[in-house]
Amino acid sequence: MQSVRFLNLTDQDVLCCSSSDTIALPPELSQLVILPPRCSYVLLNSSKEPGPDSVKTKPGSWKLKISLALGASWQAVKVPSDCQWRIYGTRPVGGLHQFTIFPKRNLASFLSEMPDATPLYSLLLPGTHDTMAFYGWIISQCQSIETPLNVQLHNGIRVLDIRLAVIEGGLIAYHGLYPQKTPFQTILSTVYAFLRSPASCRETIVMSVKQEDYSTTPQTLFSRLVREEFMNGLGGSLNMLFLENRVPKLGEVRGKVILLSRFGGNGAEWENGLEGLGIHPTTWPDSKKDGFTWQCKNVHVRTHDWYAIPSFLYIPEKVSLATEFLISPDDVRPTLSIVYTSASSFPWAAPKTIAQGFGWPKWGLGVEGVNSRVGRWILDALSSTSGDTVEATKQNLSLSEPRLRGWVLMDFYDRPEHALVELLVECNFRGRQPEEG
Repeated sequence: MQSVRFLNLTDQDVLCCSSSDTIALPPELSQLVILPPRCSYVLLNSSKEPGPDSVKTKPGSWKLKISLALGASWQAVKVPSDCQWRIYGTRPVGGLHQFTIFPKRNLASFLSEMPDATPLYSLLLPGTHDTMAFYGWIISQCQSIETPLNVQLHNGIRVLDIRLAVIEGGLIAYHGLYPQKTPFQTILSTVYAFLRSPASCRETIVMSVKQEDYSTTPQTLFSRLVREEFMNGLGGSLNMLFLENRVPKLGEVRGKVILLSRFGGNGAEWENGLEGLGIHPTTWPDSKKDGFTWQCKNVHVRTHDWYAIPSFLYIPEKVSLATEFLISPDDVRPTLSIVYTSASSFPWAAPKTIAQGFGWPKWGLGVEGVNSRVGRWILDALSSTSGDTVEATKQNLSLSEPRLRGWVLMDFYDRPEHALVELLVECNFRGRQPEEG
């Protein structure tokens, strides 16, 4: 006999069907299911109409076949596009499989489900490090060419890391020494179209803008050009900016872009100076291993941006330090965590190597990447309960739900298979407290 633990974090009953009987998995409960010997799959049953990859059983119901053979330490289970669940499985530890069932969220509009009173520091927002870095091969590329900006936004990315340089009098995306081809105006047009779409007009986007050519272009010129490009953008892009130097509530910035300015000098080129440059960090030390802190009015900001790791051997330490920042502190003061899971150093820590890993880690032949490790850490946190039985879970589940919060900027966020973003988004609906809106 073998056991499988199911954790149903939806608001509806799920039925687990074995060869002998059907077991109800109530909402918000953890339950052990005993399967026959050598069983290689389980069937989950819903009352929804069948999709193309499901098994029809009787009118008004369908069964989803889930294999117990997982190819990684954790992975998203492939489900039909019309399935109302997202299901994650973890490889057995001590012979025990675990499957966690989450409700399916609309990644293009998940913020519309959050209350207007929610402060942005109490959200977990997925983001991309060097958002437009699609070129430069092993050294400069940080995102997949298959995930252009519009795709990122519809995939749930809400924090953009836009790095620019002045080329022939205009601003284009740049990463280090490598041009990324996309004009700033194209970036603004894509963001504007997303925020004006009826399906996503209640979303908000944090846009960090950083000067990459500080050694050749004066700060004042760069700052003036950024403002001019916003003013000349589609629909007068300056009007869609939130430019106050504070962390707002969600209701104040729906349909808007919150500027996080990593440029600006003394802010003379902007109305209200440094107070009119949006969220403006007062410090940003280069690649500080243990992170650093700064104040944005009444919000304490913790930042982890240790990117210059010596080699891929430091991936476990990088993940350990980064994920610590996602755990909400017991401190009563408002706290925002900004976490970069990206890292790079030549030649033993290329961005893709760090993000994706390499080889066959399952068999001990290779290295598991940052994205997989962070996803497994989040899944373990969201799936943790204090007991194996329904009765124990009823008493302890609400107490064990973690509060994972922050803005997380990733390289190659779509690997493994868009599974990480969904987990980050789900954190917004777990462990919420009254003061979070």
